[in-house]
Amino acid sequence: MTIIDGDNLLWALRQTLEEREIATELELCQVLSRYFALTGEPGQVVFDGAGPADRSEFDKIENPEILFAGFNRDADSVIEERLKVNTSPRRLTVVSSDRRLRKAAAVRKAAAVKSEEFWEQVRRELKRGRPRKPEPQEKREGLSEGETDQWMEAFGLDQ
Repeated sequence: MTIIDGDNLLWALRQTLEEREIATELELCQVLSRYFALTGEPGQVVFDGAGPADRSEFDKIENPEILFAGFNRDADSVIEERLKVNTSPRRLTVVSSDRRLRKAAAVRKAAAVKSEEFWEQVRRELKRGRPRKPEPQEKREGLSEGETDQWMEAFGLDQ
C-alpha cells in the first residue's frame, strides 16, 4: 500500500511548470485514481484540515482512499499513526518529501519516496497505460491462407 502526504505532493506539483493543471485536492485524487487503477495497488492520500464541505466528488473515487486529518491533527501525524499501527510496515510506501515522515517510515522499515520521484513514476505509468496504436486486424483474425503460404515459402517450410 502507498500512503501519500497529499499536501506535500500538491506542493511539489506546484513547483513544476508542467503540472500547473493539477491545482486542487480533487484533481490530484482523480489522477492518482487512474494511476492506482493501472498499478492495481491500494493507496491512501492524507490531506491537512477538514476538507471541503461537499465531499461527494471525493466519494466517487474508490482507490485511493482519501482522508482529511481534521482540525486537531495534521496529515503527518495521521500518516505516522498509520505507520505505527500497521502490522506489515515493510509492505508500505510513504510518499512525502518531509524529513519527519521519511524518518518515521525508516524506523518502521517502510519504503519512503520523495514526492517528486513518485510523481515521475505516476507520469510514466499513466503515459505507458494510455492506449497505443490499434493492433493490426491480423493479430486477432490471423493471416489469410495466401499470406500464410507466402510466409511458409519465404522460410522454406512449404514442403
